[in-house]
Amino acid sequence: MLTFQKLKPEDRAAFLKCSHPEKIRGCEYSFVNMCIWGRQRVCFLEDFIAIFSQYDRNTVYPFPMGRGDVKPVLDAIIHDARSRGIPCRISSMTAEDCALLESLYPGQFRFHTNRDNYDYVYGIEDLAWLRGKRYQSKRNFVNRFHAAHPDCQTVPLDATTMPAAKALVQKWYDEKLAADPMADLHLEQVALERAFAHREALGLEGLVLMEGDTALAMTMGSFLSENTFDIHFEKALSGADGAYAAINCAFARYLQEKYPQLQYLNREDDMGIPGLRKAKLSYHPDHLVAKYWARLWEDDDAH
Repeated sequence: MLTFQKLKPEDRAAFLKCSHPEKIRGCEYSFVNMCIWGRQRVCFLEDFIAIFSQYDRNTVYPFPMGRGDVKPVLDAIIHDARSRGIPCRISSMTAEDCALLESLYPGQFRFHTNRDNYDYVYGIEDLAWLRGKRYQSKRNFVNRFHAAHPDCQTVPLDATTMPAAKALVQKWYDEKLAADPMADLHLEQVALERAFAHREALGLEGLVLMEGDTALAMTMGSFLSENTFDIHFEKALSGADGAYAAINCAFARYLQEKYPQLQYLNREDDMGIPGLRKAKLSYHPDHLVAKYWARLWEDDDAH
């Protein structure tokens, strides 16, 4: 049986050693997401990382990260699932991963996909400048925001702006919970608190829209690969119309100027929420990161 452990900020160097900076992966392979959400456990195996994830009573093994021959790692994962008496489900796979898994275990896995889990990936140039007719409404939102808040400044998230950003976030959660006391926001709130607490160690960067001493919007993200930046959080005051569009655009410009090699912004999935899907599609993604999962046939036969 494999020994899995929580990923900690100090594991970042070992994690990055096993990552493929050039490989297209979903946001669940973000070091930051693995640390702050607490749903995943990892097992370091020389040049690979085996991953175990549990959420809502579902257990899965995201396709292992690493370099070299993945077959021994997959064998170990299959054995681990059998030892635990749980179904062997390999998740978060690309089409390339599916082809590799099928070639290594011909006919032994049944493959599935779920559109709700697809990541939305945007061209950083598109979000930074909102050019063309298709972005006209977005430009209007940004322009209206700046017209209403002419003294608003765009500043990095750092020790100086952190208190204002935290106050904004707390107000956002207070308003959401006041409107819907049953809203399932606890896990996200804890994850964001961890992100604030370990911002530098996790390699997070952020931006804040400040009007005087008040934060109107904040955002935070990290590198997912050498050319893709993952947007983890984005919050704005409910009364600041256009603030979400403004912080989105401002952060894209900030990142493009600071990191010229960046091509894409991953704004993660829509969780199957219709309103969120509509909002994400309205920004015209460059592409979606399709994700697949597979289950051993023998598990289907046994249940």
